[in-house]
Amino acid sequence: MPNLLPISALLPTLNRSVALARMLQSLAQQSVQPEEMIVVDASTDDSTQNLCQKEIPGLATIIKYYRATETGAATQRNQAMTYASQNVIWLLEDDILLETDCLARLWLALHSAPNIGGVNAMIVNQRYLPPGRISRLLFHFLHGRSENSYAGKCIGPALNLLPEDDPSLPEVVSVEWLNSGCTLYRREALPQPLFPINFTGYSLMEDVTLSLMVGKTWKLANARTAKIFHDSQPGDYKNDPSVLGKMELINRHYVMTCILGRRTPIDYFKLLVIEIFGITASMISVQGWVKLPALLFGKLAAISELILASYKNIHSEG
Repeated sequence: MPNLLPISALLPTLNRSVALARMLQSLAQQSVQPEEMIVVDASTDDSTQNLCQKEIPGLATIIKYYRATETGAATQRNQAMTYASQNVIWLLEDDILLETDCLARLWLALHSAPNIGGVNAMIVNQRYLPPGRISRLLFHFLHGRSENSYAGKCIGPALNLLPEDDPSLPEVVSVEWLNSGCTLYRREALPQPLFPINFTGYSLMEDVTLSLMVGKTWKLANARTAKIFHDSQPGDYKNDPSVLGKMELINRHYVMTCILGRRTPIDYFKLLVIEIFGITASMISVQGWVKLPALLFGKLAAISELILASYKNIHSEG
């Protein structure tokens, strides 16, 4: 029987019972497990509920199942948080696979120093790559100075870069932001609610927002030897470049202005540069060209919404 740790795992899910079953099986093989897992399900059938109610060999964690009151990664996590009873919160996604002793290593990393508020696992199939010449020039411009490595940093108008899996690095590496795929937080470090209400649907960049908020008063770290595989699953949101394009710009603008407090003309110019760079990078493939009109439509819709919101804000203050 594995040892149970005082952890509440929060897991939002939507029509992914097969992927969730694989994740739970990988959790059942961990040397330690969380006391409880709060599953908030927005699925359109009962397969996820049936999975949560059946016995999984080796899994000692108590699974508490709830139907989602509102669909969306951030809103479902907010709902799950209201049911959590433990002092350490584990943000999980349903399409990850935990490698050997992942949770045990995360736990040790979180408690390696009293000022660490959150730690995340290394995603083995999504790694930081050293920037090429053009990207390095872009990063220098956004960051305002050169770095030997930009791994784990959040630079300029909220451009977040993955941590680095370099064997020469220590097991616990300081970073500036954390993802939400497999992350432990001290409950006392977390805001209430976890995520602002403006993060809806796919909730792109909600993890950056949360970790930057925690990082204002706590240290953040990557547990380099705690590893997961991200078995990324298809979703309706991934098929609509217009929706994704709009959400990316609006949410990045929110992080830039409201979380990082970057509102100067140069900050907006840097945001424009990021958007142009992203659109240009998407055009290296035929599929990118096919999706380009929808992507541009989404960006224009985002700009219109941001201008309208700014106009209303100015007049309400007046």
